[in-house]
Parts: sequence; structure tokens; C-alpha cells
Amino acid sequence: MTSDFDDALSWDGDEASNPKERALPRGWKAVGRGSDEVGTIEEGDTTAEQAPAVEQVPADEQAAVEEQAAVEEQAGLSTPMLLLVGIVGGIYLLYTIGWIVGGLRLQPLASFLVSDVMFLPWFFLAIAAPALWFLASWVLTRGKAGWIRVAVLLAGVVLLVPWPFVTVGVIGS
Repeated sequence: MTSDFDDALSWDGDEASNPKERALPRGWKAVGRGSDEVGTIEEGDTTAEQAPAVEQVPADEQAAVEEQAAVEEQAGLSTPMLLLVGIVGGIYLLYTIGWIVGGLRLQPLASFLVSDVMFLPWFFLAIAAPALWFLASWVLTRGKAGWIRVAVLLAGVVLLVPWPFVTVGVIGS
């Protein structure tokens, strides 16, 4: 071993390598600033310069393409809307649990008034109601203003309260 301290900082064959030319695989197209400098990878790992493609498109086709691009690039939900949807979804999940607990507490009392054949379908519908409301409000308010979706979701919070659970509770009186 050599005692030269500089040997630790260098390697044999340590030459400055030339950076490879920027290139995209076949079928890809560079877009944006500097895209004219990006080539494409051809057969045999050779790089070919990308020819600037300028084509004349009729106005109606161009409008259709721009409309499709606008639909594809629609922004996602905003942060406050995501928070609201998450909170309301959690409330609906708690409502589902409340309907299960409250409905099971009410079943012995309801068996005096109606048969189980009449009670069970409505019991299952009550359990599924919060999820169905959330799904319906999500699908039916797609493309509408955000306040409409908020209003429909909050209306479900008010309308779907599990009253058997609220009035009787888990233990009951």
C-alpha cells in the first residue's frame, strides 16, 4: 500500500466522461422549453435529432383537441374539498355503525310490531343508506359547482342521523 493520501481521492481510469445526448425512446415527443434539443433513440442506440413537426390543423379539429386536453387536465379536488369529503365520509361511516348498533337494539322491540321479514330489508337499507348517499352525491354532482357537492353531502349528514342509536343509545333506558 502506498502512503500517499491523494491516492484515496482518485481512481485509476478516472477520466471526465462526456454526458450522453438527451434523447427519448421512439414514440415519445418532447414538449416545452428546450424540446427542440431533445432527440429520439433510433435502432442501434443511435440518437437522431427530432424534426420540429409543424402541421396545419383545421380550426374545428384544433378546438376539439384543445377541449379534450382541457378535460384530461382538469384539476383534482382542492385541499379544503378533500378535507371536507374525508370528514363527511368519516361521519357517514360512523352513521353506518350507529345504524347497525341502533337497529340491533331496536329489533326485539320491532318484532312485536312487525315481522322480521318486514324489518330486515329496511334494516339493511338503513345500514347502506350513508354509503349510498355518499356515492350518489359524488356521482350526481360530478361536473357541478363545488358548493353544490358540499350542500348535498351536508344534507346527508343532517338527514341520515341514526335516530335509534341517538334516542336509545347502546345501553338504553
